[in-house]
Amino acid sequence: MTIAEMLEQSGLLTMLGMGIVFGFLVIMIICITLAGKIIHALGGDKDSGETVKTAVPGTVNNAAITAAITAALTEYRRTNT
Repeated sequence: MTIAEMLEQSGLLTMLGMGIVFGFLVIMIICITLAGKIIHALGGDKDSGETVKTAVPGTVNNAAITAAITAALTEYRRTNT
């Protein structure tokens, strides 16, 4: 087997492998799209009507955490440079 034949065979196998992967991805996209349409048709994507409270008593919100981290980093950089 010559180098040219081996390169031809490796190119063919590469294209075959890429084609199989591409085909699998197309099938997966179709299945996900169909599943989404079925779930939407059955009403599974609708909220249950309950409202979720955004602030739970006794917890700290994200803005306070961000402010505390920023203050700590500023202080660290000011004292350790």
